[in-house]
Amino acid sequence: MNIVANWSYPTAVKLGRGRIKELAEACKTLGIRKPLLVTDRGLANMAITAHALDVLEEAGLGRAIFADVDPNPNEINMEAGVKAYRDGGHDGVVAFGGGSGLDLGKMIAFMAGQTRPVWDFEDIGDWWTRADASKIAPIVAVPTTAGTGSEVGRASVITNSQTHVKKIIFHPKLLPGVVICDPELTVGMPKVITAGTGMDAFAHCLEAYSSPFFHPMSAGVALEGLRLVKEFLPRAYKDGTDIEARTNMMAAAAMGAVAFQKGLGAIHSLSHPIGAVYNTHHGMTNAVVMPAVLRFNRPAIEDKIARAAAYLGISGGFDGFYDYVLDLRRELGVPENLTAMGIKPDRIDELAAEAIKDPSCGGNPVPMTLENTKALFEACF
Repeated sequence: MNIVANWSYPTAVKLGRGRIKELAEACKTLGIRKPLLVTDRGLANMAITAHALDVLEEAGLGRAIFADVDPNPNEINMEAGVKAYRDGGHDGVVAFGGGSGLDLGKMIAFMAGQTRPVWDFEDIGDWWTRADASKIAPIVAVPTTAGTGSEVGRASVITNSQTHVKKIIFHPKLLPGVVICDPELTVGMPKVITAGTGMDAFAHCLEAYSSPFFHPMSAGVALEGLRLVKEFLPRAYKDGTDIEARTNMMAAAAMGAVAFQKGLGAIHSLSHPIGAVYNTHHGMTNAVVMPAVLRFNRPAIEDKIARAAAYLGISGGFDGFYDYVLDLRRELGVPENLTAMGIKPDRIDELAAEAIKDPSCGGNPVPMTLENTKALFEACF
C-alpha cells in the first residue's frame, strides 16, 4: 500500500515516498533562499544526501552542507556549525539525518542569532524565554531514520564536551516549520540502526503512555504508536525495502515525539548518562534498560499496561506485555544487558547521580531516588 499524507499537526508534515523532491519548495515556503544542509559525517557522502543537495541546487538554493557532527553531538560541533552558517550568509537550515543531524541542525538554526551561551537555554523552568525568538532561523527537517521524532520536537539534546552530560535545550521555535518524511530515505538503514531507532520510538510511546501526568491526547497517540511499532518494526528489520513498513515506522517515530510532551521516565533518564559517558546508541540503550525499568515501575503501571496489552492484541496483561518486549528485543538482536553492550558496572554511583538530575525523571511513574536508581542500574547488568 502506497501511503501519502499531508498533516498540519504538530507542524506541516509531508509524508510519502519520493517527497524529498519537494525539499526546495518547503524551503521557499519558509522564506529560505540560501539554506545550510546539516547532517552527520556518516551521511555526508551518501547518495540520499547528494540527491537532497541536487534538489536544492536545481532550484537555485545552492548546495551548502555542514557535516562535522558526532553521533552524540556536542557544543563544539554546534559552534563549528554556527560559524559555517554565519560565514556562508545562510538564512535557514535543512536538518537532515537521524537524531544527531536533526538535533544539531535545529541547534545551529537556534543559536546562529543568539548572544548567550547555549547552556543558558536548558529545559529548566522558563529559561527558553531568555532567547531572542526573532533571531531563530527557519528549519526544514528531513529524517532519515525512524526513531527520535526530533523532526516534530521543540527540543534538541546536546552533550557538554567537558562534563559529558547530555542537556535538553528547549524553545517552541525549535519545532521545524516543514517536515519531509520520505520513507525511501530510510531503506538504506543498517539492521542495527533500524532496530535501535525503532526501539527509541517504542520507548518514547511506552514512557509517555506510562507517565502519571494527565494528557489524554498524548496517551492516545502513544498507544497507537506502540501498535504501529509492534506491527511494522519487525517487518522493516527483516526487509529494509518494505516501504509500507518504513512509512508506518516514520509515522510511529513522529507519534512518539508528539506523545512525550506527556513525559518520559527512567528508560530515558538511565540511557542519557550512559550515552553521554560511553557514547552508546541512544535507542539501543533504551531497549537494553527497558525490561528492568518495566519491572521497577510495575507497581504503578500494572493496570495501565494491561489495558495497552489488550489494545495491542497481547494476552496475559502486564506479564504478557513484558514477555512480548523480551521477545521483540531478541528478534531485533538487542544486547541482553549493559554488560553485553560492553559496559562495566564500575561507575554506577556517577551514572545514578546524573540520572536523577535528568529532566526525564519527573515523568517516571515510581518516584526516583539516588538509592532506587542505583539499584535499577544494577538490575541492568
